[in-house]
Amino acid sequence: MSKALYRKYRSKSLDEVIGQSHVTDILGQAIKQGRISHAYLLTGPRGVGKTSIARILAHEINKLPYDDDATNLDIIEIDAASNNGVEDVRALREKVQIAPVAASKKIYIIDEVHMLSKAAFNALLKTLEEPPEHVVFILATTDVDKLPATIISRTQRFSFRSITPADAVKHLRHIADAEKIKVSDEALELIAERGDGSFRDSISLLDQLASLVNDKEGITADLIEASIGLAPKETVNRILEAVDSHDIAQLVKLLDAAYDQGINGVILSQQLTKRVRELVVEKPQLLPLLDTLLDVAKSPQPNLKLLSALGTATVPKLVNKTVALSAPTPGVTATIAELEKQAVREVITDKTKAAPKDTIRDEVASTPDTVPVAESEFDWDKLIENTRQKYVAVYSVLSKCNYELDGKQLTLYTGNKFYKKKLDDVKYGALIHKSLAEVGVYGLDIHTIPTAPPPKDSQAAAVAAIMGGGEEVAVEDNAS
Repeated sequence: MSKALYRKYRSKSLDEVIGQSHVTDILGQAIKQGRISHAYLLTGPRGVGKTSIARILAHEINKLPYDDDATNLDIIEIDAASNNGVEDVRALREKVQIAPVAASKKIYIIDEVHMLSKAAFNALLKTLEEPPEHVVFILATTDVDKLPATIISRTQRFSFRSITPADAVKHLRHIADAEKIKVSDEALELIAERGDGSFRDSISLLDQLASLVNDKEGITADLIEASIGLAPKETVNRILEAVDSHDIAQLVKLLDAAYDQGINGVILSQQLTKRVRELVVEKPQLLPLLDTLLDVAKSPQPNLKLLSALGTATVPKLVNKTVALSAPTPGVTATIAELEKQAVREVITDKTKAAPKDTIRDEVASTPDTVPVAESEFDWDKLIENTRQKYVAVYSVLSKCNYELDGKQLTLYTGNKFYKKKLDDVKYGALIHKSLAEVGVYGLDIHTIPTAPPPKDSQAAAVAAIMGGGEEVAVEDNAS
C-alpha cells in the first residue's frame, strides 16, 4: 500500500521544516546549547507542522535519529481528544515517575491538549509545573484560547504561522517533480489557495488530484474547479460586477447558474471573499460586503445566505419609507417595481396553463399597477394561508405581523427588528408580492416597521407614548 504524500514528505529535521523558521531557529539553538525546558507549548492553525516539530524535537532532545515509522519507548504520544478525562491524567502522573528505558529523557507529546477536561487540567497542573528531571512535556493545540492561563504560564510557548502561498507552491512543486506529477503553475496556486495555509491540506489535495488524471493531460486549473466544485474566475468576477453595478437580475441569474452546476454557497463565498480582498483598494465600495460574506459559512442555508448578502450589497438602500431615513434611489425603486411585475407575470403565466384565452385576456387587462385596493377587498387571512401553503419561510414571519392598508400602501408591523430585516430581504419581498398577486391583489407598496401597531384609541395611544410604546390588546368582559 502506497503512503500518503503528506506522510511521505513530512520533515525529518528542524532544518527541513518550511515556513516556521521563527520557531525552528530558536529550538535548534536551544538544543545546541543544552537548554532544554521541562514543557513546550506549540500553538497554531492545522497542518502547519506542530506535530512534526514535536516529534523532531523529542528525537533531537534525546539525540536520536528521527524515523516517522519507528517507535521509541521513551517518546510517548497521547491524543487528548480520546484521553481527556481526569483518570487518564492521573494514570499519566504515575507513569512519569518511571525513569526512561534507554534515552536521557522521557518525553510526552500531548496533541490537541485543549480537549482535556477542566478536572484533567487541574490534575495535570502540578506535574507540569514540577515534573521529574527526566521528563519533558510537549503540548500541541490548534485552539490555545481554550487552555487555562495556569497551563500556558508553565510552558515555553511557540506560535506557528499559516503557510504563505509562495512557500506552499514551492513545496508542492518539489513534491510534484519528485513524484513525476504533471501539474501547471496555475493549478498549484489554486491548490495552495484551497489549502488555506495548511501544508497537510494542500499536499492531500495534490495527492487526490494526482489519482484522477492521466500523465498526458496532467492537473489543470479547470480540473480542480470541476473536481472540488469551484466557480470559474470569470463567474466570480461577473458576480462582483453585478453587485457593483446594482444589477439584481444579473446577480440572481449568475447565482442560479452556479448552484445548478453544483457549486456550494460556502465555497463560492470563500472565493468571493478572496477576490473582494484583492479588489478592496481598487473598489473600496465592496468593503462592507466582506462582513456578510464571512457569515455565509455559519448559516444552515448557505446558498440563501449568500443570495441575501450579495443582494443587500447590490441594492444597499432598501430603507423603510415610513421611517424616512433616506429616500430610495431610482435604482432601488426600479428594482422593487421589477420584483412586483415579475411576481405578477409568474402568477399570470401559471394561470395560462389552465385558463381559456378569453379569460386570461380579461384578467391581464384588469390587472392595474396603481389602482388603490379597498380594505374590504383585501383578505389578510387569505394572504397568510397562501404563504403557509406555498412559501413557508415567508409565512413563519408574516403570520406574526400586523398590518394596515391605506390606499395602495400596505404597512407591516413586524414587532421587532429581526422580522423587519427578514421581510426587507429582496427574496422575501419578491415572494410577498408574488403571493399577493396569487390572491388577486396588485400594485401595493409594502413598508415595514419594527414595532407593534400603534393603539387606535387616542387615550391608549397617549399612555403608550408615555410608557415608550406598547400594543393594544382587546379584553373581553365576561362579567355577568
